[in-house]
Amino acid sequence: MIETWRWFGPQDLVSISDVAQTGATGVVSALHHIPTGDVWELDEIRKRQREVATMPDGSPSGLEWNVVESLPVSEDIKKRSGEWRAHVSNYCQSMANLAEAGIYIICYNFMPILDWTRTDLSWRLKNGATCMRFDIIDFAAFDIHILKRAHAEKDYDAKLRQSAARRFQEMSEQDRKQLTENIVCGLPGAAEKFSLDDVRAHLNEYSDIPEKRLRSNLVRFLAEVAPVAQDLGIRLCCHPDDPPFSLLGLPRIMSTEEDYRIVMEEVDIPANGITLCSGSLGARPDNDLVGMMQRLGDRVHFMHSRNVKRETADVRGSFYESEHLRGDTNMVLLIGAALQEEARRRDEGREDWSIPFRPDHGQDILDDLGRKAQPGYPSIGRLKGLAELRGIIAALEPRTEMH
Repeated sequence: MIETWRWFGPQDLVSISDVAQTGATGVVSALHHIPTGDVWELDEIRKRQREVATMPDGSPSGLEWNVVESLPVSEDIKKRSGEWRAHVSNYCQSMANLAEAGIYIICYNFMPILDWTRTDLSWRLKNGATCMRFDIIDFAAFDIHILKRAHAEKDYDAKLRQSAARRFQEMSEQDRKQLTENIVCGLPGAAEKFSLDDVRAHLNEYSDIPEKRLRSNLVRFLAEVAPVAQDLGIRLCCHPDDPPFSLLGLPRIMSTEEDYRIVMEEVDIPANGITLCSGSLGARPDNDLVGMMQRLGDRVHFMHSRNVKRETADVRGSFYESEHLRGDTNMVLLIGAALQEEARRRDEGREDWSIPFRPDHGQDILDDLGRKAQPGYPSIGRLKGLAELRGIIAALEPRTEMH
């Protein structure tokens, strides 16, 4: 498996020198400064490659930018309205430019309006570390009492509505402002940052787009771009919804194994693939991550190896980002299934037999607490996760190769 590390560019407080010291060989990055829907020009791609390849002192880093996360899909494409045709054309041109630069894996998502969502970016654990958390009561309080979405209360049962009302009353104005910023203003890697009024306007535009239509829009988008990617040698990999259930009354269409199976069958070419994120999918108790790798592994082009601890048994519930080996997903079994998939690909003679993965997210520990890097992307917390995952691979890989 190819060890990678997410890097947000020169402004990232975890430097390329830090990344090189982790032992990872690949970098996962994106051109976040380019507006969604615009073309990623070759010059900009080459510039980021040089930044990845160079230490702050000018010496070679030994690192390579080998996964894009994300080449964002615009809201116009998701809604199939406005400038969607131009954006699809630009998406294809960006893929061509990435291929010319030698980058062949592109992660993206199809979540409407909000990308990945958390209510707390620095939730304190008993040991003093902090992590990100999604609290369903906080989210309901935001939805009903801050955003004041029309008919929002219908999406929550009576007990949750009562809890949300109490939580809202207990919040200070600063608490309410911080919650809003956490949810609305965009987390690291989010394609766009919105105001409350922006969210309300987008929600109105999605009011006539049910789950079936949004899935159809994804399939039609892939029918247009995946054949181009196939010709370019690019592997597209869709990231699951995060959290993997409906928020703000919006449809979520990439939350379960069945969601992925449908989309893989509808556009049945190798370029149309999966980002298997064990944290996002693992937030639902009804998702079988190991089985998903075993059954759909042929199309897994990229993995996010992280873990969460669910606080309820409900499909839609609260959870927090756990240590990589102490959450609800059995990471040993999942990595074992990935190694078996790699062995199968190797036997088939596939050039893409080795699956890139990254230690996604991490708890802020030790010096991370003072560094205050991108939320969810600390230096030491992720390094701890990478070391743990590396240990699993070292223990299992010889056994896998014997089969």
